[in-house]
Amino acid sequence: MASTDTSRVMTTQQLAPKPKVLSLEQQQRRWGWIFLSPWIIGFVLFTAAPIIASLAFTFTDFNLGRAEINFVGLANWQKLFTDPLALTALGVTFKFALIAVPIGILFPLGLAALLNSKLLAGKPIWRTLFYMPYMVPAVSGIFVWLSFLNGQTGWLNRILRGFGIADPPNWFQDETWILGAFVMIGLWGVGNAMLTMLATIQGVPTELYEAADVDGANGFTKFLRITLPMISPVIFYNLVLSVIGLMQFFETPYIATRGTGHPGTSAYFFNMHLYKTSFTFFDMGYGATLAWVIFIIALVLTIALFATARRWVYYSSGD
Repeated sequence: MASTDTSRVMTTQQLAPKPKVLSLEQQQRRWGWIFLSPWIIGFVLFTAAPIIASLAFTFTDFNLGRAEINFVGLANWQKLFTDPLALTALGVTFKFALIAVPIGILFPLGLAALLNSKLLAGKPIWRTLFYMPYMVPAVSGIFVWLSFLNGQTGWLNRILRGFGIADPPNWFQDETWILGAFVMIGLWGVGNAMLTMLATIQGVPTELYEAADVDGANGFTKFLRITLPMISPVIFYNLVLSVIGLMQFFETPYIATRGTGHPGTSAYFFNMHLYKTSFTFFDMGYGATLAWVIFIIALVLTIALFATARRWVYYSSGD
């Protein structure tokens, strides 16, 4: 009898499912998803869902002033090509980008090269001074520049008058100069780009420069043939960020012109038109369409940059 009971217990233990033991890799993967879950939930709720909702709004006449929402198909997208303000704002944005992007890359590159040279004394102090404006809040910095570039009382015009220029530009009231004023405001905050380029320049192997010295290369040749190719990944990185940032350019022109885009429409950027459409006239359907247009443009430009990168960006670990 005891033998029978024992055999039954052994049979029951053999039939009972064994607990599944996870491997170390599976345990790490599970805990990884657990720790990522707050970010994933936040991304879905506060980023992915609003993006999808905004795309759905482009096919409706959703207006914050009305409770009713109607499906209008492609009407908002068709309106984009007949909206003169949208086309004008897009032209202003691209015109500014053509000016600001090259200067926004060359200026910090020049500062980095200067701070890496042996001609400048007190480099740590200069690095700090060039970087400090980057830490100033954007709105505060804009108000500082509004005072500095004031046509009558601004310090820049006082300096220009001191050099004999009797009629200096009225920066924020002249259609010819207002985009230049925005470029100057943007250059005030290039400290981060300057530091990344400087760090990359200082990481270029000295053996390359020594070999160039043996071949009799001058400073300009070494910068052109060694420094630029070696730091091209960082230049590319800053170029992509600059293009994406310019597609979101809003704070500076909005504050400087108090949301008007004056003089004329010379400072009426695309994001100002998007803001007015959505939050002044409450036309969220068309506003969502404008938002998707600028997103698509930024995406296309970024893809184009990556497509051309293989021709001029050099990675020491790749081909």
